[in-house]
Amino acid sequence: MEQLALLATRKKNVARLTKNSKIIKTIINAIRDKKGENIVSLDLRKINEAVADFFIICEAGNQPQIRAIAEHIQHEVSEHCGEDAYHHEGYHNLQWVLIDYVNVVVHVMLTENRKFYRLEEMWSDAAAEEHSEG
Repeated sequence: MEQLALLATRKKNVARLTKNSKIIKTIINAIRDKKGENIVSLDLRKINEAVADFFIICEAGNQPQIRAIAEHIQHEVSEHCGEDAYHHEGYHNLQWVLIDYVNVVVHVMLTENRKFYRLEEMWSDAAAEEHSEG
């Protein structure tokens, strides 16, 4: 849960994203490129307590895949959107990697960790959108 505690300590940017923002599309495509599964975006913009505008959550079957997805996301966002992550963590254990772009936060999780932490349930007031193969 330290990944979630960190989010409360930083300030959000003023610019608001939409679900069609370039950074969100780039992140989802990067996850698909590395075969991330069960990709869901949570629109948190109507939740006052939310630490970001969007969460993007996906899962991977093993630790090398988590690393591959997370590194590819950072590369693609830097390359196509000109943005570097404000913060990232979880590369040491590779159970749950969090990549914080301030207004959008990406969670790349092992399947069992995702089931345990149930982020979608924790933020159940958010509008959720599944991103199947596209």
